[in-house]
Amino acid sequence: MTDASIKDLKPRSLEIFHELVSAYLEDGLPVGSSRLARSGKFDVSPASIRSKMSDLEDAGLLFAPHTSAGRVPTETGLRLFVDGLMEFNRDIPPEQRQSIDSECAARGISLNHLLDKTSKTLSGLSNCASLVLSPSSEAELQHFEFVPIGVDRALAVLVRSDGQVENRLIDLPAGVPASAMTRAANYMNAKLKNNSMIHAASLIRSEIAQHKAELDELTTVLVEQGLGIWSDGIGGDDAALILRGQANLLDDIQAAEGLTEIRGLFDALEARENALRLLDATRDGDGVKIFIGAENNLFASTGCSLVIAPYRNNDRSIIGAIGVLGPRHMNYARIIPMVDYTSKAIDRVLGR
Repeated sequence: MTDASIKDLKPRSLEIFHELVSAYLEDGLPVGSSRLARSGKFDVSPASIRSKMSDLEDAGLLFAPHTSAGRVPTETGLRLFVDGLMEFNRDIPPEQRQSIDSECAARGISLNHLLDKTSKTLSGLSNCASLVLSPSSEAELQHFEFVPIGVDRALAVLVRSDGQVENRLIDLPAGVPASAMTRAANYMNAKLKNNSMIHAASLIRSEIAQHKAELDELTTVLVEQGLGIWSDGIGGDDAALILRGQANLLDDIQAAEGLTEIRGLFDALEARENALRLLDATRDGDGVKIFIGAENNLFASTGCSLVIAPYRNNDRSIIGAIGVLGPRHMNYARIIPMVDYTSKAIDRVLGR
């Protein structure tokens, strides 16, 4: 198959190709000429449709699985179809947008907790598996500060020794002045100096319990909030991969594909080197990327595709990716804009 052979196809053949792929994506089953004829979208006989399907097969866009009379798109054909979808800026329904936005509006949670909640929502909305790639950091906390962003909100900013920055949105007690936030951060950083995060937190809690901290009531409340963030910010537990909704994919694949290959895929994704390799692949270009079957070695024998998009920090550097892992016949037209919107919603949180 060559680009020239595709360009030689007649408009009617391409119309039949588009309709056949659309029908295939509905249920993942081979599509025959009689099914296309019954759609009422073509004023030609099934025999004529079969002739056009043969041309599409010769062009490398369709093939006949097993002994079925129906056809399904090849990976090249599916890629051609999906690339056509990418040319359109499709919005997502308001209710989906609201579900994603509500998760991203959560306050006082770690980035990993936010990503976990968002991935569960994405899995539910897509009815597929979802995954999040997030490089872990085991570096010690180096600096802490509160940045006021409103009358009752602040960003708690944690800077690790490897340069990774985590921002947590927190609610402030009524009447807290900026000076109290500065005093609280200065006190915590002073205890952190030349100490590990765990030892510094233990020392601060001991001083507060014994009333040795010499802090006023509001500043003490802020310090205690900061300690709560430190407690779940200790390195070592951050996962490079968050995978949710695996049962959705197993249920869909069960009738047509081997479950062994799919479970093997889950195991492969859990391997950190594979997760980071996949994250590196999302850095090539901008926006949503789609991996179909053998285009990525991880999915070569699974009958799966991945729709994935990177998310960025406030410096616009790619620090992770979120996506949907589904069967080859997933609803790309619905899932591509869903993944795109979710990644941009995470961008907005990290860019605050």
